[in-house]
Amino acid sequence: MKKSTRTLLAAALVLGVAAGPLSLSPAFAASAPAAVAAAPSPAGAVAEVIAGLPRADATAALVRVGGTEGSWRGSAGVRDLVSGAPADPAARFRAGSVTKVFTAATVLQLAAEGRIDLDRTARSYLPELIPGRYATVTVRQLLNHTHGIPAADLPGETVEEWYDRRFAVYAPEELVRAATAKPREFRPGTRQHYLNIGYTIAGLIVERVTGRTYEAEVGRRILRPLGLRDTYLPGREAEIRGAYNHGYQVMRLDDGTTGLRDVSVWRATDGWAAGDLVSTTADLERFTRELFAGRVVRGPLLEEMFTLPAVADLSTGEPAAYSAGLSMKRLGGREVWGKTGGRWGYNAAIASTRDGSRTLVYSINATDAKGQETNPTVLRLMLATFGTPSE
Repeated sequence: MKKSTRTLLAAALVLGVAAGPLSLSPAFAASAPAAVAAAPSPAGAVAEVIAGLPRADATAALVRVGGTEGSWRGSAGVRDLVSGAPADPAARFRAGSVTKVFTAATVLQLAAEGRIDLDRTARSYLPELIPGRYATVTVRQLLNHTHGIPAADLPGETVEEWYDRRFAVYAPEELVRAATAKPREFRPGTRQHYLNIGYTIAGLIVERVTGRTYEAEVGRRILRPLGLRDTYLPGREAEIRGAYNHGYQVMRLDDGTTGLRDVSVWRATDGWAAGDLVSTTADLERFTRELFAGRVVRGPLLEEMFTLPAVADLSTGEPAAYSAGLSMKRLGGREVWGKTGGRWGYNAAIASTRDGSRTLVYSINATDAKGQETNPTVLRLMLATFGTPSE
């Protein structure tokens, strides 16, 4: 691939995640898409993207394309590399930072009820936890990543070291104290830097104002009302409940060689309100449809999720790409809003045009789900669904 083409394709994934072959036939189940001349169905292109799994970059894929322009569902790859059984299209998976959409929606519901003020400081809700150097950080800045609080330093520098600590438990308060003990990255409200820490603090604010756990409040406000029966927040549980397609990661093995290790069993307490959700493509598709239709966050506060702050990204200098819970990129000439997520062995995403005419939900069992380079299957899938980046 030419360098210019690679750069263009990589730009498409500002939505949030940087992501021996076996010969197995993918299993597809498609519904007939509606014929829309201005926006042809991407079903054939999407099916082609996931055909031939497993391969070096991914072992399985679950995909749902929906919206008023038509729908398509497909799965490919294997449930696990030992049995070679076909991937389960109804399987649960780790959704990573898609969790942030649920957290943002919960905070915005509380704001609509007058229980949280987006312009009030985080310190006013958590005075014993947020130090004076971060006294001006507001709840809105937590949600749109303009708070200036750096990430907490976690032990380990390589995937092998992180794998050795996969059962470690991190309390959210511990992460906040570690992060806020460091100097701020910038004056709050002047830059954007996408990090988990703002959502960890937001989760603690939810607990403070409701008197319930973050998990209970998300369940009460979102999971149960929408009937998302296969979605849950695992807390300290390390294994995914019920059926799941195993996730694998390229790393150094015990014999010194490099290969794939099963990383399906892994605690996600470092992510918590920023990244520990477990779900299915069916549940996430329903959530996406209801969210964009205004039936999760109602009224003016929904616009917080579709409003980008007028600041530049700290690292790139480009205009901010993240709102409260979502992010935006122009693909195929249209605004596409959504959120990607990555945990070891799993890439996931929800995405939709603003009017809900085309939606995408996927789980890709990527073999380098948290790598510096974009996973090739993830990249091709996004472009096949929505089109190439607009100039």
